[in-house]
Amino acid sequence: MRSLFARLLVAVALAAASAPWAALAAAPPAQPKSGPGGTDYLGAEVVKRAIGRGSSASYVFHLAETPTAPRPVVVFLHAWGQPNPQAYGAWIEHLARKGNLVLFPKYQEVNRIRPADASKRAATLVKEALAMLAEDAQARPDLQKVAYAGHLAGAAVALNLAATAKAEELPAPKLVFLLMPGGIASDPKSRGVLLADLKELDPATLLVTMIGDKDASASDRASKRILREAANVPTNRKLFVRTLSDDHGFPSLSATLFSPGAAKTAYDAAAIKIPPEPPRDPKAPRERSTWKWTADMALTGEQTVLANHLIGATTDTLDYMAYWKAFDMALDAALSGKDAAWLRDNPAFVDMGRWSDGWPVKRLYAETPKTEANPTPGVTRKTSAPTLMPVPSKGRRPDPTRRRRP
Repeated sequence: MRSLFARLLVAVALAAASAPWAALAAAPPAQPKSGPGGTDYLGAEVVKRAIGRGSSASYVFHLAETPTAPRPVVVFLHAWGQPNPQAYGAWIEHLARKGNLVLFPKYQEVNRIRPADASKRAATLVKEALAMLAEDAQARPDLQKVAYAGHLAGAAVALNLAATAKAEELPAPKLVFLLMPGGIASDPKSRGVLLADLKELDPATLLVTMIGDKDASASDRASKRILREAANVPTNRKLFVRTLSDDHGFPSLSATLFSPGAAKTAYDAAAIKIPPEPPRDPKAPRERSTWKWTADMALTGEQTVLANHLIGATTDTLDYMAYWKAFDMALDAALSGKDAAWLRDNPAFVDMGRWSDGWPVKRLYAETPKTEANPTPGVTRKTSAPTLMPVPSKGRRPDPTRRRRP
């Protein structure tokens, strides 16, 4: 009993000691008021609906106002095990309020769809959804302005949609944006999403892979493989980006595999009505189900655990200043004819703002791939642009617990 009491006293003392530090610690940057990643939205009310039937449905999000021009289309492919748009709700809302039509295909029926079948199913859902929305005056998709974005295993699915766009009669994307790519099969017999022939990617595609520095080794390898195998996409249209964690202030910023999650309950699938399946003919023979769960319907345990974390993820500076801003700028670059080198060398792209005490948040690391056709002997390659805001001149970080003179 005494030992337990002593441990409780220690815990209370530690909590009391850390409270002043948390109060004095520097706060991270808030969402910008304008520009990429910012709050200068075109409208407030987002329409949330589902099209398709039953399990073969896609969620659609766009502003309620009827657009004066067709909307750019962002096809968002979720992580394995997380087909609920709630897990990315804040980001989906940001994209929709910026004027995009967001299509979220429910390509995975949990424990019923194998990773090997995910890309074909996603392609069918996207094709059907775009056909249904073609004459929709409120949605009004612009099929000349399409981006495929994916997270974890969804990144592999997004990449396959882009590589098979011609064969599947899908719009060729201007931008393919891959976050923490994973769940990729190493060969046809292994578990995971088998990549299509990436040489089939349209050479005009802007291809961006973006990872975090936590749990980074698998995503790093996958990114390099993707950029290497997309051989027909020119080097100046490929970009590798790494988001860096930063514990200078409180709360700290941790660029984990599930950090792109930005949950918002308003986007819970349960609140979005899905059209029912058509009534079954009572005279028709009932098909006997032969379904049973098998191990090849799952990816690694890590993918499943991380997908479960997404639903509880909160929105922070990494969302506003890294993932959302990077996508906004990449989409603008892709639609306006700029290349990956323009993004890499743009100070606004890599800049992450400042903590409240003036210290810069660690900026993004960005580089175009090294190739034999693109070396400059004797010249150090520039991998990221300088920060917009200079580092404080003093050599040490400000101490948030140090008292300042009045």
